[in-house]
Order: sequence, then structure tokens, then C-alpha cells
Amino acid sequence: MTAVNSLGGVAAKTPWHVWLVGVVAVLFNAIGVFDFVMSMTQGEAYMASAGMTAEQIAHYREMPAWMTGVWAIGVLGAFCASVLVLLRRKLAFPVFAVSLAAFLVSLLYTYALTDGGKVMGQQMAITSAVIAALLAFFTWYAWAMGKRGVLR
Repeated sequence: MTAVNSLGGVAAKTPWHVWLVGVVAVLFNAIGVFDFVMSMTQGEAYMASAGMTAEQIAHYREMPAWMTGVWAIGVLGAFCASVLVLLRRKLAFPVFAVSLAAFLVSLLYTYALTDGGKVMGQQMAITSAVIAALLAFFTWYAWAMGKRGVLR
């Protein structure tokens, strides 16, 4: 029997990979939220315990307030979008898109507007590339599932 949605159209069956991608996205983006919250609440002590050098901590300490806002939008947006995937809501796509845009702004700040790339080092560049790739994938995935009618 075919399920009918509230608008009278045929509801798309939820494929198994929605749950896999959604859970992976929630767990991955929870790390970003944790890092942001700990950085804001425990500051230098948390950063030092995470292995950051004094120069790296100074780079974060000197970050303007607008960049803290961009960081918050990026991590909180990605986490919320991940939850929206699990709730099968189409809103996941634009929320992921805003999160990805915020992350790209943070990369622009770090690598073009400041000497953050040099300060943070190669490991952070690799980490940033992985984050960008995953955010791009999650954004595309939410868009694709929305187009297929899986997210409504």
C-alpha cells in the first residue's frame, strides 16, 4: 500500500541511509558545538588542554566578535540541520547551506584576512578541508533528499 501525505501526494519511503547520514551528522556536528561551548566558557584553559600552542590561543583570543558570531552560526547551524535531517524536514538544506557559508567565511578570515593559516598549521588546514567536505556533503544530501520528497 502506498502512503499518502497530508497534501494528497505520495509520501516517499524513508531510505535507511537517511538515518545513517543523520546520526553521523549529529555526532560529527556535536563535536563542533562542544568545542565552541568549551572555548567560550573555559577559554584558554580548554584550548591549552586541547593541545593548542600559546600562539594559536592568542589567535583565537584576538578574533573579532563578528567572527565569534560566524563560528556560532556555523557550528550551531550544522548541528540543528543534522537534527532536521533526522526529523525529515526540508529546512535542513537551507540551514546546512547557511552553516557551510559561515564556515567558508571563517576560512576566509583565517587564511586570507589574518595569518591564522600559518599560526594554526598544516594539521588545522587538513581538519578544515575535512570539515568543509563533510559540510558540503551534508548540504548536498539534504538538498537531494528534499528533491526526492524524503525530507518534507
